[in-house]
Amino acid sequence: MKFFIDSANINDINEAKNMGLLDGVTTNPTLVSRENIKGADNVYDHYKSICDIVENKDVSVEVISTDFKSIISEGEMLYDIHSNIVLKIPIIQEGLEAINYFSNKGIKTNCTLVFSLGQAILAAKSGATYVSVFMGRLDDISINSLSLLKDIRTVYDNFNFKSKILAASIRNPFHIIECAKIGVDIITSPLDPIKKLLYYPMTDIGIDKFLSDYDTYK
Repeated sequence: MKFFIDSANINDINEAKNMGLLDGVTTNPTLVSRENIKGADNVYDHYKSICDIVENKDVSVEVISTDFKSIISEGEMLYDIHSNIVLKIPIIQEGLEAINYFSNKGIKTNCTLVFSLGQAILAAKSGATYVSVFMGRLDDISINSLSLLKDIRTVYDNFNFKSKILAASIRNPFHIIECAKIGVDIITSPLDPIKKLLYYPMTDIGIDKFLSDYDTYK
């Protein structure tokens, strides 16, 4: 399972890279705004900086437009920033048309804001490279996101769909572990839930014991 970092923060992206955990990056306007970056030129420069860090891995950047012609125009400008760019497009009719358009041109897409099996099927049929299923937001309204991911995995395997299942809106390490058990292709998460996979009390106790014993004979 691949780990994408859901962030626009350069420090977090570099930290994940240094730990060998960086398989890609996903961004959105909310994440960019948290970095206090304003103006299209500055935002595009920031995207390029992220692409330079990840080197040959995918960086999903989100289109703001919602009509077909504008999505295409904006998407082409974003794609020109760097060859690593993946166009993040919402699951609406015009979005599916745009995904199909870009797919036929060999440009990678990430179909975002997917919340149902029907939407996931349409995204795969349209040729999306990645299909982003929002776990945390589903759990917030008492919908079992893990059950949905299991169903998507089954359907994609049944029909050999090429789209990769990308679990988004990760809130905790449990989400990550359960996604791995299901066979989700990719999780995209802030760095904090990923780092929490490190922690186990017996590990800390063991380290303290080793250091204490070492102090008795050094």
